[in-house]
Amino acid sequence: MSSIVVEDEPSVAVELAGDRIDVLRAFTANLGAFGEERGLIGPLEPPRLWSRHILNSAIMAPLLRPGRVGDIGTGAGLPGLVLAIVRPDVDFILIEPMERRVAWLNEQSDELGLTNVTVLRARAEDVSLPQPLDQVTARAVSALRTLLPLTAPLLRDGGELVLMKGVSAEKEIAAAEKQLRKFKVSDVSVEVLGENLLDDVTRVIRGTVRAPHGPGM
Repeated sequence: MSSIVVEDEPSVAVELAGDRIDVLRAFTANLGAFGEERGLIGPLEPPRLWSRHILNSAIMAPLLRPGRVGDIGTGAGLPGLVLAIVRPDVDFILIEPMERRVAWLNEQSDELGLTNVTVLRARAEDVSLPQPLDQVTARAVSALRTLLPLTAPLLRDGGELVLMKGVSAEKEIAAAEKQLRKFKVSDVSVEVLGENLLDDVTRVIRGTVRAPHGPGM
């Protein structure tokens, strides 16, 4: 088996993770070592793991508030596990349909001692929670117009969408105008995080759900 070369830790990692840096290092090392063989990341990702994935997730941490945050399609734990590491004061529901990814998320939560993580194996459209969430995030799942029916119904009245997006974030908002009205999402904006700090900035679409949706909410 060829050796896997994982990107050296950028100096800004300590600034973003604070006293949680050792836990974040452990997760990054695990993902770099086992992520490709377990089908979690592609072969090109280890050499850019910190800059492209870990820190681009961690930069979102200040946007979260104490409460219950759902991460749709968590996959390898991006951004959900990273944020759970950096924000131990927030409770995370990691929602992922694939069994091997769910196994990985549970293993990492246990190994890293994350008591603020619950892993739920389910497709987003099938999720039924006893209580609505305060915030919902997702990374690289789908276009905003198709993501809204999967995320907005999980939020409480006044809950917030915090969705990681690419350079087309503004265009996605324009294309989702009908769905934004349908799910009563207001105060929609794009926030650019990590300028002058990260190699690749993180764009986040934020919006507030003004009325509850779905059964039992």
